[in-house]
Amino acid sequence: MAGDPSSSYNTMSLPLSALLKRVLSNVSLASNLPAIDDETQELVSGCLSDLQKLHSQIVELGTFSPNETLDDISTRDLVYLVVPYLLSEAQGRVKATNRTERLESLIKAENYVKSFILLLEKYEVIPADERALYDVKATKVADFAKRRELKINQFKKEKDLRVRVEMIRKRTEQKPVTLDLSNNYDLIASLIPSSSSRASNSEEDLDSQTDEILRETTLLVLRLLYAHSSTQLQSMEQELDLLRNAPASPTMGPEDQEAQDPRDRKRKEEENDWKLDKPALGGPDGKGPLMDAYGKPLRPFTILPSDAGERARLQKEVFGPGYRLPTMSIDEYLQIEQERGGIIEGGGPSSEGQPTSSEKLAIDAEMDGTLEGEERAEFKRQKDENWAVYTEENPRGAGNRMNRG
Repeated sequence: MAGDPSSSYNTMSLPLSALLKRVLSNVSLASNLPAIDDETQELVSGCLSDLQKLHSQIVELGTFSPNETLDDISTRDLVYLVVPYLLSEAQGRVKATNRTERLESLIKAENYVKSFILLLEKYEVIPADERALYDVKATKVADFAKRRELKINQFKKEKDLRVRVEMIRKRTEQKPVTLDLSNNYDLIASLIPSSSSRASNSEEDLDSQTDEILRETTLLVLRLLYAHSSTQLQSMEQELDLLRNAPASPTMGPEDQEAQDPRDRKRKEEENDWKLDKPALGGPDGKGPLMDAYGKPLRPFTILPSDAGERARLQKEVFGPGYRLPTMSIDEYLQIEQERGGIIEGGGPSSEGQPTSSEKLAIDAEMDGTLEGEERAEFKRQKDENWAVYTEENPRGAGNRMNRG
């Protein structure tokens, strides 16, 4: 374990590649563990110590010079440009118990990320189009459509870099990189030559093809980390703004320390709720301003209609039943169905003594000397004629012959 004294090692005697591999292994392990665990904090503390020593050795050896260009840096030394990035990742896993500690830790991590971004831009590792893409901060874009388009373009660029790295590794018969890789530490570790390879093949013995492939892969990985760091830097800046604008934690006095009983705390909270002389913090709800002068949110809030009637309606819906209530009475429903013709009238004992439609038609046809009687008689004649034609065309038993032909 990184923080165990019995497993301490002479860091100065380790080569840079072995020290970097150990850091990557510990950071990768710490990233998958809860930050509040003691084991995670021991790993993080060991990683920060190793990274500081690694940075000191790089400075002492003069691996990078401000007078050099990217072409002057050897292929094996390019991977050590990720040290500030790893410092930021490890610093971001440091446990903070209060707002001040989190603020200090986040400022350190932000400085490491900025150092990494400036270092890559200084050596011109990042093409101009990628720099222009990530220089635009999504939080500064007011138009939501343009902000969404910017995030999509940044995601596509990052995905394209991962695909190109995977293609190169497949071409060199290495283990492919999946697109859903949770961290980049294993990817960085694959760029470091193994100790056996380093012992058998020195830097001068590398053939031009191997050196070219390794250099191309390393530069693509650095560009991928640049994209990740640029996005992470924006998240850090947003969190820093929230922490700086958050109200300071009240100091606990002797009286507050004595009143640790849950019943006392509940009683005080009830008393404070009914006080009329509470200090006004500003804002629509008395809890402080929602946004700063530039329109940036300072704390979470919910947007509701300003109309009191609309708010009352929404509140009534929230506390209403979990099922739909009827919108009309049974009598109203039956009246609507009757108007639509959905209710059949007649039948039953009340209509047993009533004449049928045929009997009623015969009675109406016997009304001689009236226009209505003549019309009903003509209607009865046509009906009887149609029925006679039908019975001739369809004799009795002409339907189902039980398959007898």
